[in-house]
Amino acid sequence: RLLVQLRPMAKRKILAIDDDSSICELYETGLPPLGYEVACAYSGKQAKAFLEKETPDLILMDIMMPDQDGISLTREILSNPKTAHVPVLIISGLSDAATLNDALLFGAADYLVKPLDFGVLKTKIERLLSLADKKK
Repeated sequence: RLLVQLRPMAKRKILAIDDDSSICELYETGLPPLGYEVACAYSGKQAKAFLEKETPDLILMDIMMPDQDGISLTREILSNPKTAHVPVLIISGLSDAATLNDALLFGAADYLVKPLDFGVLKTKIERLLSLADKKK
């Protein structure tokens, strides 16, 4: 008989960018049990510092932040060759069509409106990571 040793899959890394610490806590407690490693950045500046050192598998991006809005940060991240392949899921309290259109126009892979439905978030994360894997 042939025994195959299965190595545990490496956890997928998610960078959550949101100035609201309670939202980051929600990600940090809710996503690891689903098999994800979560890092939080509370500003555009912190997110850029993180991205200089590491490249996540997915980014969860808030739009309304004090130092830089999420749409311009998304555009910046996706124009950098090192991070251009990373899917960005916009998660915002803003639900108007113009904001949604801007987010998608500037490269966001998908959009989710707060308050968060964790089931929908899980489904969107899985779909975006699966699509990203197919592009590799």
